[in-house]
Amino acid sequence: MKTFTLRVSALSLLLWALSGAYAADEFRPVPLRSEIKGTQPMTGLVFWSTSEHRKSPAISMEFAYLRYDEIVTARDHYDWTKVEGLMSDAAARGHQLILRLHDTYPGRPSGVPAWIKAAPGYRDSTAKSEGKPTGFPDWTNAEWRRFVLEFFSEFARKYDTDPRLAFLEVGFGLWAEYHVYDPGEKVGVNFPDKSFQAEFLRHMAKEFKVTRWLISKDAHVAERTPFKAMPDLLALPFGIFDDTFQRAWKPGYNRTGGDFFGLDRWQRAPAGGEQLIDSADFARMIREQWQTQASAFHISFMIADQWPRWMKEDELTRHSAACGYRFKVERFEASESAARLTIANIGVAPIYYDAYPAVNGVHAAESLTGLLPGDRRDFTIASGGTAPALTIESDRLIPGQRIEFESRLNP
Repeated sequence: MKTFTLRVSALSLLLWALSGAYAADEFRPVPLRSEIKGTQPMTGLVFWSTSEHRKSPAISMEFAYLRYDEIVTARDHYDWTKVEGLMSDAAARGHQLILRLHDTYPGRPSGVPAWIKAAPGYRDSTAKSEGKPTGFPDWTNAEWRRFVLEFFSEFARKYDTDPRLAFLEVGFGLWAEYHVYDPGEKVGVNFPDKSFQAEFLRHMAKEFKVTRWLISKDAHVAERTPFKAMPDLLALPFGIFDDTFQRAWKPGYNRTGGDFFGLDRWQRAPAGGEQLIDSADFARMIREQWQTQASAFHISFMIADQWPRWMKEDELTRHSAACGYRFKVERFEASESAARLTIANIGVAPIYYDAYPAVNGVHAAESLTGLLPGDRRDFTIASGGTAPALTIESDRLIPGQRIEFESRLNP
Protein backbone atom coordinates (compact mmCIF):
# COMPACT_ATOMS: atom_id res chain seq x y z
CA MET A 1 0.00 0.00 0.00
CA LYS A 2 2.85 2.33 0.81
CA THR A 3 4.54 1.56 -2.53
CA PHE A 4 1.32 2.32 -4.41
CA THR A 5 0.95 5.65 -2.58
CA LEU A 6 4.50 6.64 -3.47
CA ARG A 7 3.94 5.73 -7.14
CA VAL A 8 0.75 7.81 -7.28
CA SER A 9 2.52 10.75 -5.65
CA ALA A 10 5.41 10.53 -8.11
CA LEU A 11 2.99 10.39 -11.05
CA SER A 12 1.07 13.37 -9.69
CA LEU A 13 4.31 15.32 -9.31
CA LEU A 14 5.28 14.56 -12.94
CA LEU A 15 1.85 15.59 -14.25
CA TRP A 16 2.00 18.78 -12.19
CA ALA A 17 5.43 19.62 -13.58
CA LEU A 18 4.34 18.97 -17.15
CA SER A 19 1.19 21.03 -16.73
CA GLY A 20 3.27 23.88 -15.32
CA ALA A 21 5.65 23.74 -18.27
CA TYR A 22 2.74 23.71 -20.70
CA ALA A 23 1.17 26.69 -19.00
CA ALA A 24 4.44 28.59 -19.18
CA ASP A 25 4.68 27.86 -22.92
CA GLU A 26 1.02 28.46 -23.70
CA PHE A 27 0.48 31.11 -26.37
CA ARG A 28 -1.68 34.06 -25.47
CA PRO A 29 -2.86 36.99 -27.65
CA VAL A 30 -0.75 40.12 -27.37
CA PRO A 31 -2.37 43.57 -27.63
CA LEU A 32 -0.83 45.57 -30.46
CA ARG A 33 -1.79 49.02 -31.69
CA SER A 34 0.29 50.55 -34.45
CA GLU A 35 -0.14 52.68 -37.56
CA ILE A 36 1.88 53.61 -40.62
CA LYS A 37 2.61 57.30 -40.30
CA GLY A 38 5.01 57.97 -43.17
CA THR A 39 6.30 56.88 -46.56
CA GLN A 40 7.93 53.50 -46.19
CA PRO A 41 11.63 53.00 -47.04
CA MET A 42 12.31 52.31 -50.73
CA THR A 43 8.79 53.37 -51.79
CA GLY A 44 6.87 56.44 -52.80
CA LEU A 45 7.36 59.68 -54.68
CA VAL A 46 10.95 60.69 -55.39
CA PHE A 47 12.49 64.15 -55.75
CA TRP A 48 15.80 64.99 -57.39
CA SER A 49 18.74 65.37 -55.04
CA THR A 50 19.00 68.99 -56.27
CA SER A 51 15.34 69.80 -55.59
CA GLU A 52 14.43 72.58 -53.18
CA HIS A 53 11.87 70.10 -51.80
CA ARG A 54 14.36 67.33 -51.10
CA LYS A 55 13.83 67.62 -47.33
CA SER A 56 10.13 66.85 -47.71
CA PRO A 57 8.82 64.27 -45.21
CA ALA A 58 6.67 62.89 -48.04
CA ILE A 59 9.65 61.13 -49.64
CA SER A 60 12.00 58.33 -48.64
CA MET A 61 14.30 58.53 -51.70
CA GLU A 62 16.10 61.02 -53.93
CA PHE A 63 17.14 60.68 -57.58
CA ALA A 64 20.36 61.62 -59.38
CA TYR A 65 22.06 61.12 -62.73
CA LEU A 66 25.80 60.42 -62.99
CA ARG A 67 28.10 60.17 -65.99
CA TYR A 68 30.87 57.62 -66.23
CA ASP A 69 33.48 60.34 -66.72
CA GLU A 70 32.49 61.90 -63.39
CA ILE A 71 33.80 58.78 -61.67
CA VAL A 72 36.61 57.42 -63.84
CA THR A 73 39.21 60.09 -64.49
CA ALA A 74 41.98 57.86 -65.88
CA ARG A 75 42.41 54.21 -66.78
CA ASP A 76 41.93 52.05 -63.67
CA HIS A 77 41.42 55.18 -61.54
CA TYR A 78 37.99 55.28 -59.93
CA ASP A 79 37.14 58.39 -57.93
CA TRP A 80 33.92 57.69 -56.02
CA THR A 81 33.74 61.17 -54.47
CA LYS A 82 30.58 62.24 -56.32
CA VAL A 83 28.80 58.97 -55.62
CA GLU A 84 29.72 59.21 -51.95
CA GLY A 85 28.58 62.81 -51.81
CA LEU A 86 25.18 62.05 -53.34
CA MET A 87 24.57 59.04 -51.13
CA SER A 88 25.80 60.62 -47.91
CA ASP A 89 23.90 63.88 -48.47
CA ALA A 90 20.68 61.98 -49.14
CA ALA A 91 21.26 59.76 -46.09
CA ALA A 92 21.79 62.85 -43.94
CA ARG A 93 18.27 63.89 -44.93
CA GLY A 94 16.96 60.43 -44.01
CA HIS A 95 16.68 59.31 -47.64
CA GLN A 96 18.13 56.63 -49.86
CA LEU A 97 19.29 57.26 -53.43
CA ILE A 98 18.10 56.09 -56.83
CA LEU A 99 21.05 56.48 -59.17
CA ARG A 100 21.05 56.39 -62.97
CA LEU A 101 24.34 55.99 -64.83
CA HIS A 102 24.22 57.40 -68.36
CA ASP A 103 26.46 58.10 -71.33
CA THR A 104 24.22 60.35 -73.46
CA TYR A 105 22.29 63.48 -72.45
CA PRO A 106 20.90 66.11 -74.86
CA GLY A 107 23.07 69.20 -75.11
CA ARG A 108 26.11 67.63 -73.44
CA PRO A 109 29.26 65.77 -74.51
CA SER A 110 29.11 62.00 -74.14
CA GLY A 111 29.95 60.54 -70.74
CA VAL A 112 32.82 58.47 -72.11
CA PRO A 113 35.96 59.00 -69.96
CA ALA A 114 38.55 61.34 -71.47
CA TRP A 115 41.29 58.72 -71.66
CA ILE A 116 39.12 56.53 -73.90
CA LYS A 117 38.14 59.50 -76.09
CA ALA A 118 41.84 60.28 -76.52
CA ALA A 119 42.78 56.74 -77.54
CA PRO A 120 43.69 56.03 -81.19
CA GLY A 121 40.71 54.85 -83.21
CA TYR A 122 38.00 56.19 -80.89
CA ARG A 123 35.51 58.59 -82.51
CA ASP A 124 32.76 60.30 -80.56
CA SER A 125 29.97 61.63 -82.78
CA THR A 126 27.92 64.80 -82.39
CA ALA A 127 24.37 65.33 -83.60
CA LYS A 128 21.40 67.44 -82.64
CA SER A 129 19.02 65.91 -80.11
CA GLU A 130 16.18 67.87 -78.58
CA GLY A 131 17.53 70.71 -80.73
CA LYS A 132 20.91 70.69 -78.93
CA PRO A 133 24.35 69.47 -80.06
CA THR A 134 24.79 66.15 -78.28
CA GLY A 135 27.75 63.82 -77.94
CA PHE A 136 27.23 60.09 -78.61
CA PRO A 137 29.64 57.28 -77.65
CA ASP A 138 31.49 55.28 -80.27
CA TRP A 139 30.05 51.82 -79.79
CA THR A 140 32.34 50.39 -82.46
CA ASN A 141 35.22 50.85 -80.01
CA ALA A 142 36.21 47.69 -78.13
CA GLU A 143 37.90 49.56 -75.27
CA TRP A 144 34.75 51.56 -74.53
CA ARG A 145 32.68 48.37 -74.47
CA ARG A 146 35.21 46.65 -72.20
CA PHE A 147 35.20 49.63 -69.87
CA VAL A 148 31.41 49.63 -69.45
CA LEU A 149 31.48 46.05 -68.18
CA GLU A 150 34.45 46.74 -65.94
CA PHE A 151 32.75 49.83 -64.53
CA PHE A 152 29.74 47.91 -63.27
CA SER A 153 31.94 45.21 -61.79
CA GLU A 154 33.75 47.90 -59.80
CA PHE A 155 30.50 49.63 -58.87
CA ALA A 156 28.97 46.38 -57.62
CA ARG A 157 32.08 45.54 -55.65
CA LYS A 158 31.82 48.86 -53.81
CA TYR A 159 28.08 49.49 -53.49
CA ASP A 160 26.07 46.29 -54.01
CA THR A 161 25.36 45.92 -50.28
CA ASP A 162 25.31 49.63 -49.42
CA PRO A 163 21.93 50.56 -47.86
CA ARG A 164 22.29 54.17 -49.01
CA LEU A 165 21.53 52.92 -52.54
CA ALA A 166 17.87 52.02 -52.98
CA PHE A 167 17.80 51.21 -56.70
CA LEU A 168 20.08 51.48 -59.72
CA GLU A 169 18.84 52.43 -63.19
CA VAL A 170 20.96 51.53 -66.20
CA GLY A 171 20.75 51.57 -69.98
CA PHE A 172 21.92 53.15 -73.20
CA GLY A 173 20.96 56.03 -75.45
CA LEU A 174 19.36 59.30 -74.40
CA TRP A 175 19.11 59.51 -70.60
CA ALA A 176 19.94 55.75 -70.54
CA GLU A 177 16.34 55.16 -71.66
CA TYR A 178 17.18 52.62 -74.38
CA HIS A 179 16.43 54.88 -77.33
CA VAL A 180 17.94 57.57 -79.56
CA TYR A 181 14.73 58.82 -81.11
CA ASP A 182 16.50 62.02 -82.16
CA PRO A 183 18.52 61.74 -84.44
CA GLY A 184 17.79 57.99 -84.39
CA GLU A 185 19.64 54.83 -83.43
CA LYS A 186 22.50 53.50 -85.47
CA VAL A 187 22.79 50.15 -83.72
CA GLY A 188 26.43 49.29 -83.21
CA VAL A 189 27.51 52.91 -83.84
CA ASN A 190 25.79 55.49 -81.60
CA PHE A 191 23.93 52.72 -79.76
CA PRO A 192 25.37 49.33 -78.69
CA ASP A 193 24.74 46.31 -80.85
CA LYS A 194 22.44 43.57 -79.63
CA SER A 195 25.25 41.17 -78.81
CA PHE A 196 26.88 43.64 -76.43
CA GLN A 197 23.53 44.54 -74.86
CA ALA A 198 22.94 40.88 -74.07
CA GLU A 199 26.44 40.58 -72.62
CA PHE A 200 25.85 43.69 -70.52
CA LEU A 201 22.53 42.46 -69.11
CA ARG A 202 23.97 39.08 -68.15
CA HIS A 203 26.95 40.85 -66.61
CA MET A 204 24.65 43.02 -64.46
CA ALA A 205 22.78 39.95 -63.23
CA LYS A 206 26.05 38.26 -62.31
CA GLU A 207 27.64 41.22 -60.55
CA PHE A 208 24.70 42.57 -58.53
CA LYS A 209 23.66 40.01 -55.95
CA VAL A 210 21.69 42.40 -53.69
CA THR A 211 20.98 45.79 -55.28
CA ARG A 212 17.87 45.83 -57.45
CA TRP A 213 18.44 47.35 -60.91
CA LEU A 214 16.03 48.52 -63.56
CA ILE A 215 15.99 49.25 -67.30
CA SER A 216 13.61 51.35 -69.39
CA LYS A 217 10.48 49.89 -70.92
CA ASP A 218 11.81 51.26 -74.26
CA ALA A 219 14.08 48.21 -74.36
CA HIS A 220 11.19 46.17 -75.76
CA VAL A 221 11.70 47.40 -79.34
CA ALA A 222 13.09 44.48 -81.35
CA GLU A 223 14.89 46.62 -83.94
CA ARG A 224 17.29 48.00 -81.33
CA THR A 225 17.44 45.46 -78.48
CA PRO A 226 18.02 41.70 -78.17
CA PHE A 227 15.07 40.57 -76.04
CA LYS A 228 12.85 39.27 -78.82
CA ALA A 229 15.70 37.36 -80.43
CA MET A 230 17.04 36.12 -77.07
CA PRO A 231 13.96 35.54 -74.87
CA ASP A 232 16.08 33.90 -72.16
CA LEU A 233 17.17 37.44 -71.23
CA LEU A 234 13.67 38.04 -69.88
CA ALA A 235 14.49 35.70 -66.99
CA LEU A 236 17.14 38.13 -65.69
CA PRO A 237 16.14 39.91 -62.46
CA PHE A 238 15.78 43.49 -63.73
CA GLY A 239 12.87 45.80 -63.00
CA ILE A 240 11.26 48.26 -65.42
CA PHE A 241 11.03 52.05 -65.25
CA ASP A 242 8.82 54.23 -67.44
CA ASP A 243 9.75 57.91 -67.58
CA THR A 244 6.48 58.90 -69.25
CA PHE A 245 4.35 56.76 -66.99
CA GLN A 246 0.99 58.41 -67.77
CA ARG A 247 1.23 57.15 -71.35
CA ALA A 248 1.00 53.57 -70.09
CA TRP A 249 -2.47 54.24 -68.68
CA LYS A 250 -3.97 53.67 -72.14
CA PRO A 251 -3.09 51.21 -74.92
CA GLY A 252 -0.08 52.32 -76.95
CA TYR A 253 3.69 52.25 -77.09
CA ASN A 254 4.29 52.55 -73.33
CA ARG A 255 1.69 49.96 -72.40
CA THR A 256 3.14 47.61 -75.03
CA GLY A 257 6.60 48.00 -73.49
CA GLY A 258 5.37 47.12 -70.03
CA ASP A 259 3.35 44.18 -71.31
CA PHE A 260 6.32 42.82 -73.29
CA PHE A 261 8.43 42.42 -70.15
CA GLY A 262 5.69 40.52 -68.35
CA LEU A 263 2.62 41.54 -66.45
CA ASP A 264 3.96 39.68 -63.40
CA ARG A 265 7.52 41.10 -63.45
CA TRP A 266 6.64 43.40 -60.54
CA GLN A 267 6.25 40.30 -58.38
CA ARG A 268 10.01 39.77 -58.45
CA ALA A 269 11.50 43.13 -59.53
CA PRO A 270 10.53 46.76 -58.87
CA ALA A 271 8.41 48.95 -61.15
CA GLY A 272 9.07 52.67 -61.19
CA GLY A 273 9.59 55.66 -63.44
CA GLU A 274 8.85 59.36 -63.70
CA GLN A 275 5.63 61.34 -63.90
CA LEU A 276 5.78 64.93 -65.10
CA ILE A 277 3.05 67.51 -64.46
CA ASP A 278 2.86 70.49 -66.81
CA SER A 279 -0.55 72.02 -66.07
CA ALA A 280 -3.28 72.38 -63.47
CA ASP A 281 -5.55 70.13 -65.54
CA PHE A 282 -2.91 67.42 -65.61
CA ALA A 283 -2.39 67.77 -61.86
CA ARG A 284 -6.13 67.27 -61.40
CA MET A 285 -5.98 64.08 -63.45
CA ILE A 286 -3.11 62.79 -61.31
CA ARG A 287 -5.06 63.52 -58.12
CA GLU A 288 -8.07 61.64 -59.42
CA GLN A 289 -6.26 58.62 -60.85
CA TRP A 290 -2.96 58.24 -59.02
CA GLN A 291 -3.97 55.65 -56.45
CA THR A 292 -5.76 53.54 -59.07
CA GLN A 293 -2.85 53.62 -61.53
CA ALA A 294 -0.15 53.05 -58.91
CA SER A 295 -2.06 49.97 -57.82
CA ALA A 296 -2.77 48.74 -61.36
CA PHE A 297 0.93 48.88 -62.30
CA HIS A 298 2.21 47.89 -58.84
CA ILE A 299 4.44 50.94 -58.65
CA SER A 300 7.13 51.05 -55.96
CA PHE A 301 8.48 54.52 -56.74
CA MET A 302 7.87 57.45 -59.04
CA ILE A 303 10.10 60.46 -59.71
CA ALA A 304 7.80 63.42 -59.11
CA ASP A 305 10.04 66.46 -59.02
CA GLN A 306 7.39 68.83 -60.43
CA TRP A 307 4.57 67.73 -58.16
CA PRO A 308 5.22 70.19 -55.29
CA ARG A 309 4.37 73.04 -57.66
CA TRP A 310 0.83 71.70 -57.98
CA MET A 311 0.20 69.85 -54.72
CA LYS A 312 0.39 70.50 -51.00
CA GLU A 313 2.44 68.42 -48.58
CA ASP A 314 -0.51 66.35 -47.35
CA GLU A 315 -1.41 65.41 -50.94
CA LEU A 316 2.18 64.45 -51.70
CA THR A 317 2.28 62.29 -48.59
CA ARG A 318 -0.96 60.56 -49.55
CA HIS A 319 0.19 59.89 -53.12
CA SER A 320 3.56 58.68 -51.87
CA ALA A 321 1.83 56.22 -49.55
CA ALA A 322 -0.06 54.77 -52.52
CA CYS A 323 3.18 53.19 -53.77
CA GLY A 324 5.01 50.06 -52.69
CA TYR A 325 4.52 47.69 -49.79
CA ARG A 326 2.55 48.28 -46.58
CA PHE A 327 2.45 45.69 -43.81
CA LYS A 328 -0.35 44.85 -41.39
CA VAL A 329 0.07 42.56 -38.38
CA GLU A 330 -3.10 40.48 -38.20
CA ARG A 331 -2.10 38.09 -35.39
CA PHE A 332 0.38 38.34 -32.54
CA GLU A 333 0.62 35.66 -29.86
CA ALA A 334 3.37 34.95 -27.38
CA SER A 335 4.43 32.41 -24.81
CA GLU A 336 7.33 32.69 -22.41
CA SER A 337 9.77 31.48 -25.05
CA ALA A 338 8.22 32.13 -28.48
CA ALA A 339 5.89 34.28 -30.55
CA ARG A 340 3.58 33.61 -33.46
CA LEU A 341 2.36 36.23 -35.85
CA THR A 342 0.66 36.74 -39.20
CA ILE A 343 1.62 39.65 -41.43
CA ALA A 344 -0.28 40.77 -44.53
CA ASN A 345 0.85 43.07 -47.33
CA ILE A 346 -1.85 45.70 -47.80
CA GLY A 347 0.22 47.74 -50.28
CA VAL A 348 0.48 47.51 -54.08
CA ALA A 349 3.90 45.84 -54.47
CA PRO A 350 6.25 43.55 -52.52
CA ILE A 351 9.33 44.67 -50.65
CA TYR A 352 12.37 43.75 -52.75
CA TYR A 353 15.00 43.52 -50.01
CA ASP A 354 15.09 41.17 -47.04
CA ALA A 355 13.09 42.42 -44.07
CA TYR A 356 12.47 40.23 -41.03
CA PRO A 357 9.85 40.39 -38.31
CA ALA A 358 11.68 40.41 -34.98
CA VAL A 359 10.50 39.94 -31.39
CA ASN A 360 12.75 41.40 -28.71
CA GLY A 361 15.41 41.70 -31.40
CA VAL A 362 15.24 38.01 -32.41
CA HIS A 363 14.57 37.64 -36.14
CA ALA A 364 12.21 35.24 -37.84
CA ALA A 365 13.90 32.68 -40.06
CA GLU A 366 11.86 33.80 -43.10
CA SER A 367 11.89 37.21 -44.75
CA LEU A 368 8.94 39.34 -45.87
CA THR A 369 10.55 39.60 -49.31
CA GLY A 370 8.16 38.55 -52.05
CA LEU A 371 5.00 38.84 -49.95
CA LEU A 372 2.54 39.96 -52.62
CA PRO A 373 -0.30 42.45 -52.13
CA GLY A 374 -3.28 40.76 -50.50
CA ASP A 375 -1.19 37.82 -49.28
CA ARG A 376 -0.19 37.02 -45.70
CA ARG A 377 2.59 35.01 -44.12
CA ASP A 378 2.84 33.20 -40.77
CA PHE A 379 5.96 33.43 -38.62
CA THR A 380 7.17 31.70 -35.47
CA ILE A 381 9.99 33.46 -33.62
CA ALA A 382 12.06 32.03 -30.77
CA SER A 383 11.39 34.90 -28.36
CA GLY A 384 8.36 35.87 -26.29
CA GLY A 385 7.71 36.96 -22.74
CA THR A 386 5.07 39.02 -20.98
CA ALA A 387 5.67 42.22 -22.96
CA PRO A 388 7.18 41.19 -26.34
CA ALA A 389 8.36 44.00 -28.61
CA LEU A 390 7.68 43.53 -32.33
CA THR A 391 9.71 45.26 -35.06
CA ILE A 392 10.49 44.74 -38.75
CA GLU A 393 14.22 44.90 -39.37
CA SER A 394 16.34 45.05 -42.52
CA ASP A 395 20.00 45.50 -43.33
CA ARG A 396 18.94 47.66 -46.28
CA LEU A 397 17.83 50.58 -44.07
CA ILE A 398 19.93 53.63 -43.27
CA PRO A 399 20.10 55.04 -39.71
CA GLY A 400 16.84 56.69 -38.77
CA GLN A 401 14.69 54.66 -41.17
CA ARG A 402 12.05 52.27 -39.88
CA ILE A 403 9.63 49.89 -41.53
CA GLU A 404 6.26 50.61 -39.95
CA PHE A 405 3.19 48.40 -39.78
CA GLU A 406 -0.51 48.67 -39.05
CA SER A 407 -2.16 46.71 -36.28
CA ARG A 408 -5.31 46.95 -34.21
CA LEU A 409 -5.16 43.86 -32.04
CA ASN A 410 -7.15 44.11 -28.82
CA PRO A 411 -7.44 40.70 -27.15
